[in-house]
This record gives sequence, C-alpha cells and structure tokens, in this order.
Amino acid sequence: MSKKYDHKSIEAKWAKYWQEQKTYQTTEDKKKEKCYILDMFPYPSGDGLHVGHPKGFVGTDVFSRFKRMNGFNVLHPMGWDAFGLPAENYALKNKVHPRVAVEKNIERFKGQLSLLGLDYDWDREINTTDPAYYKWTQWIFLKLYEKGLAYVSHEPINWCPSCKTGLANEDLEGGKCERCGSTIEKKPVRQWVLKITDYADRMLDGLADLDWPDFVKEMQRNWIGRSEGLLFTAKVKDSDIEIQTFSAHFEAAYADTFVVIAPDHALLASLLDGVKDREEIQSQIDSINVKRMEGKYEGTDDVEGVFTGRYLVDPLGNGDLPIWVASFAIADYGTGIVKCSAHDERDFAFAKKYKIPLKVAMVPKDKELRTKVENFEVCFNDLANAELLEPAELAGTDGAEATEKMIKHLEKKGWAEPVTKYRLNDWVFSRQRYWGEPIPMLYCKGCYESAGDAKRKKMREGFDYTKLSGEPHMIAPLAESDLPLELPDVKQYEPTGTGESPLAGIDEWVKVKCPECQGEARRETNTMPQWAGSSWYYLRYMDADNDKELVSKKREKLWAPVDHYVGGLEHVTRHIIYARFWHKFLKDIGVVSSDEPFQRFQNVGMIAAEDGRKMSKRWGNVINPDDMVEQFGADTFRVYQMFLGPLSDGARWQTDAMMGPRRFLEKVWRLRDKIDGESSCDENLNSTLHSTIKKITADYENFRFNTAVSSLMILANEMNDCEVFPQETYESLLLLLAPLAPHITEELWHELGNTGSIHLEAWPKCDESKIVQGILELPVQINGKVRDTIYVSPDTSEEEIKRTALGSEKVGKWLDGKDPKKVIVVAGKIVSIVL
Repeated sequence: MSKKYDHKSIEAKWAKYWQEQKTYQTTEDKKKEKCYILDMFPYPSGDGLHVGHPKGFVGTDVFSRFKRMNGFNVLHPMGWDAFGLPAENYALKNKVHPRVAVEKNIERFKGQLSLLGLDYDWDREINTTDPAYYKWTQWIFLKLYEKGLAYVSHEPINWCPSCKTGLANEDLEGGKCERCGSTIEKKPVRQWVLKITDYADRMLDGLADLDWPDFVKEMQRNWIGRSEGLLFTAKVKDSDIEIQTFSAHFEAAYADTFVVIAPDHALLASLLDGVKDREEIQSQIDSINVKRMEGKYEGTDDVEGVFTGRYLVDPLGNGDLPIWVASFAIADYGTGIVKCSAHDERDFAFAKKYKIPLKVAMVPKDKELRTKVENFEVCFNDLANAELLEPAELAGTDGAEATEKMIKHLEKKGWAEPVTKYRLNDWVFSRQRYWGEPIPMLYCKGCYESAGDAKRKKMREGFDYTKLSGEPHMIAPLAESDLPLELPDVKQYEPTGTGESPLAGIDEWVKVKCPECQGEARRETNTMPQWAGSSWYYLRYMDADNDKELVSKKREKLWAPVDHYVGGLEHVTRHIIYARFWHKFLKDIGVVSSDEPFQRFQNVGMIAAEDGRKMSKRWGNVINPDDMVEQFGADTFRVYQMFLGPLSDGARWQTDAMMGPRRFLEKVWRLRDKIDGESSCDENLNSTLHSTIKKITADYENFRFNTAVSSLMILANEMNDCEVFPQETYESLLLLLAPLAPHITEELWHELGNTGSIHLEAWPKCDESKIVQGILELPVQINGKVRDTIYVSPDTSEEEIKRTALGSEKVGKWLDGKDPKKVIVVAGKIVSIVL
C-alpha cells in the first residue's frame, strides 16, 4: 500500500469500480426490509452546485449506506426538476434553447454529484422534461379534470410583469415574485385551477401521523389556515348586488358599523359602477394596491382606505353600513369582504383615522376598563373576560358562552350560516410560458354551438367551457391514448406578455381536428407550472421504466411511502403541500395505497459563505465544490460537511477548517501500520470500540452525523495511542467510517485482503458486555452559555479535554482568535470557558 494518502487516484479508482459493478443498484429482496430515502431533486441551473448545495445529498448518502449495511433494500434515487421558470429564465438570459440548456446543466450537475461518491441508483434517474415522464403528469391532470378537480377561471390572478406569467400565492414573497423580485399585479387571465381546497381538511388531519418536526407541521397548518366562522349575506343598498362577508370572530357582530373590501377584489368593478367620482376612487384604489404590493403597510395602525360610495343594508339592525376599500382586507381570505367594528384593533384604527362612527356590543367585566371601552379610548376584544351588551336576547351573556349562543341566535334569524374557510386557495395551475408540460385539453366552438341550451347552461355552471377571442368554446380532454402531448420544438419561446403563452402563435400545433365533431379545435396553449412534475416524482422512482402505468401496484406497495425525505424548509409550503394533495387524490383513484407520500421529513440548514452571507455570484463569495474535492478530496469534503453541526442547522463555510477532517482521514490511513495479526485488542480500546459502535449506530439512525464524526475521531485517537491492535479492530473502524468516507475505506478494506465492497458488508454489532464505561459527552459552555458538545473517553487527560474543547470549530467562532482567561474542566460533567 502507498505510504501517502493520494485521494485523487483512490477516488477515481473506486468511482469507476462502483459504476462498473453496479454496487448501488437497488435490490428488491423479499426477505429484506425496505428503506426509501429521498432528496428533494434539484432543478439544474447553469451555475452548477456551490459547496452549500450538497449538504443534504451527503446526509442522505451517509444514511442510505448505513441502512444498506444493516441489511435493508435501499432505494436512493436522483433526478432532475427541469421544467418551469428557473430553467426558462436561464435559457433566455444566455440566449440558448431551454432544452439545450437543461441537457448541458444536467450533465454538469451529474458530474459534480458523481465527484462526491454519492450512492445513487442512476438506473432509476428521471427528468421531468422527458415526454415518457410527463406523459404521466398529463395523465394525472386528465384524472383531476375527470373528477371535477380542474377547472378554467377568468378571475384576476397574480401577474409578474417581468416573468410575464401568472403565479400561485405560494410563488410570492411579500407581494413580490419569488423568482425575480418584481412587484406583482392583479390581472384577469384565463387559467386552469386545481381544487386543492377540497383536500385541505385531509391534509391538516394527516399531519398528526407524520414523523416531522413540530415546527414543520405548524408551517403547513398555518399555510392551509383553516378558520371556522360565520358567513353573512346582505344586499348592497340601491343595487341588485348581494355580497357575503366572513367572520371568524363574530361574537360582537352587533357592533359592526362599516364594511371593508380588498382593493384587488373582483367585485369592485360592479360595486363602483354608477358611483359618483368613480375615476377618482379607482385611482386611489390603484395607489393602495401598488403600495400594498411594495410592502408599505406594516403595523396595525398603518392602514389606508377609500369610501366606495356604497352601503350594505345590515340585517342586524345597525342601519346602512358604509363600504370602504381597505389596505388590510385580503381578497384571497374568506370572501375578501369583512364587516368591521370597534372590537378589532385594525378596524378600530381604521375607523379612528377616517372618523367612522363606532359602537360597542361587548364590554369587559372590569369597571374602570369598561368606561374606557365605552368612550372608545381603547379597543377591547378579550372574549374570555367579556360580557355581551347586544342583542337584547343575549345581554349579559358571559364571553365563554358567547360563541355558541351567537351562532344559534344568528342561524335562527337566518342572517348567517356556519362555514369553514382556508388561507389556502385553489391552485393556479397555468403558466403563460413555453417551457412546461403542455396541458392536454382542447377547445371546440362547434361542439359548444351544437349543444342544447340546457347542456350549455350546465357547462357554464360547471366551468366546462371557456371563452377564446370572446367566443364560447366547449372543453374537451385529450384521449389518454394520445399522451404524451409533446411540447413542440420552436425557435422563438420568449414570453409574449399578452396573457398568452408563446405556443399560441404556432398554428400548426394549436389548430387540430376535434375528436367529437371533426371540426376545427384549438389546443390549450398555457403550460403547467414547475410544481407539476415534482408533485409525484417520488412515485416514478419506484418503477421508472414502466410504460404501461404510472407505477405498478406491486412496486408501489413495496416502496411506499418514502421513509425519509430530506430537503429545504423553503419547499414546505409549496412543493410538499402540492405533493400531499396529489398523493391523496391518487389514493382516491386507487393508484397508491398509502395515505401520505413522506413519512419522515428532515430539513437541511443552509451553509453560508465565509463572510456570513448567502453564497451568490452577486457577492462574489461562491465556493465551487469541485475545487474543494480537487484540493482536499471528496471524503474530506463529506466528513467536513457532516461535522459542521446538526444537519438541520445553518453553518458558515470555512475552507481552512477542512484541514481537521483531512488530518483525521490521514490518521486513519496511517493506522494500517499498527495492525498486528498476533495481538489481541486492549480492554480499554475494546470498550471504546463497542461504545462507539453503539453510539454511532444511534447517531446515524437519527441523522446526528456531526456527533458520529466526533466519536470516530475519539476512537481513532485511542487506536493511535496503542502500539498495536488486531485487524478486526481496524476493520470495525473502517466499517463505521464507510458511510461518511466511502473511497478511503473501500481502498483500505481491499488492502486488508477483502474482496467484496465494504459498502455491502454487514454493520458491526455492539457487544454490551465489553463496554467498561461509555464515551463521555461533555457540554462546552462559554461565559455560562453552552456553545458545543465534545466527546471523550473516560481516561482522557484534563489537558487533552481542554485542547479538544478549544479546537472545536464552534468554540473557535465564539473565541474569535482571543485567548480565554481560564478553562475549567469539571470531571465527567462540563467544560467551562471564561473570556
């Protein structure tokens, strides 16, 4: 064996071997338990990976290797989320066709991932832009339409003037486009919408049985946002308009003195029709919309509005309530119209600002506070400590009983009905862009005209028609036998900005024969959003080459659900919600057997640049993983990333700190020279070994890779202090290290005379009887606050413990180059550093 650890030759050698031997090919041995571990697949940008991107990929790789060595059938695949705005915007910027850009970028990404020695089964690779794949995306859409869950809408949507396309609410950040940062406009565009709200309750209820962090579940609950309340219906004075208002806090309904409507509400045009000074009012509304999109309205007191000139006739006896447009009203929540009173802080502030009369219908039990409330000095809405003044039938009712009694009272009067509303809206599923899955629908004017009046009326009520160029057309789904409907290859794919996709200008593709009447029909020219292909991709990995069905029942029952899903928190309220919706729908139509797609979710913290900022070309702080692999080796890179801290925590990249893991691997390399076939394992070393096996097994199982690295370093240090040790002890070290550092351990394993891959060997077994005393876990506190944890053997000297603590990367960050005043070691308990 070479005396020098040459990572370049070793890593190239074993990468070739694993590929040729198909070492990581998925097995489906019926005698073994399955483990499906999945990364959120990336969209292949042209910039390639920076050192922060592979963190989650390395984590799943360590875990999947560990499970394979523990006798599991492991499914650990990879693919590419390559449709949508990111790929198209890159192509436009670089003046290259999206398909060409995607193929080039995938090649780049795949090369970078391969350098890291990741154990993906590339035989199951998928690409959302492959017609053989998106055939089934289109098939799912047809099934959604067949079940009444897909419909055409003409209501105003979120329009990005830069990306020139409609966006779902989930694609916005603070009223701006998540992709380009442009301020969103409201624009009426014909689009397909999916009824995701039909599954809102099931998605909420399903969270209870998932092994996800509590805060992640709460993120989904908040995004879905179920609210139970009352729906009030009333007439607009001097008009035929009837409007509905929703309130989740209706106990003080008799205090309502005005109504607010969202500035982007679809009803405003009708509401303002015939109103004096309409143009001036509309100008003020437009100004409010712009300010709101720019995030100008923040706190409770920061409100703005304009009176519409209209009044709501209040059935509760409060007279005619003025209808105001208000900056804080949200079109997408409830009905977008709200009755307002003195018992809501924003309503209160709004009324004070615009001198709208107020009244109270609920008062505190405290007499002094009651006087202030009745004089409108303060807003009071503490139901638990209140009593009702109105209606007369409920006067004196304690706040604790107010909700139930008010519901019964208002229902009996026929003025309101209980309903459930959601923050989540139906999913806008159209994009007016080129690079996406074609929507497999046709429009036929002839079929609409030949339908009888009754049938046409039913179509209109059920959204089963649309208007193209002002003329009604019947909607017809493409036959399943005609799938995939392939995206045509075009030279010009720039967005039009007119509300139509670039596909609309390709007559030879758009104009087709209607399958029903044989007359001229038109294809749908909008495309699906980026989220379409990623809403079911985890299923395709189970049966990637099946051209007869989306996934066979046999394969689905074998692998579903995904046991461990790993990815970023930014996708919790978009991709994962969409995927859960599609999965539950697929369960309803018998395609899948499990209720949920992802049983366990593990989030990955971001790695910041050395300057503490997010890595970006804008800041010039991007570090290429290829350079790190070239200089230090893939195994060092992997060990360093896993040693940075818990997988879910953020961290700062420090290239100089790579030397610590590198020296550790070099130590493991040199330990080969201490093997003595005649020797037996020292009792203390044997105890440390079996303690380490026990601890690392638990660490790997729970994604605690940073503490696993610490334990391995302690074991290696103790082995280094021995004169000699038997080969089986060294082999145990290699087996424990193999998931983290696959190349060097494979090389050393074979140098010891073994013939099979170390990654297909059995995991070491812990013998509890050989553990004299376990490894000590010592918190390290700085000025009284715990900043890190170190792991040492019981006989480690105090000086060595101090050196280990001060050598910690996390501790070093807090020391910031300064020498501590004192370091105190409390034997077996804690290390205390005083600055």
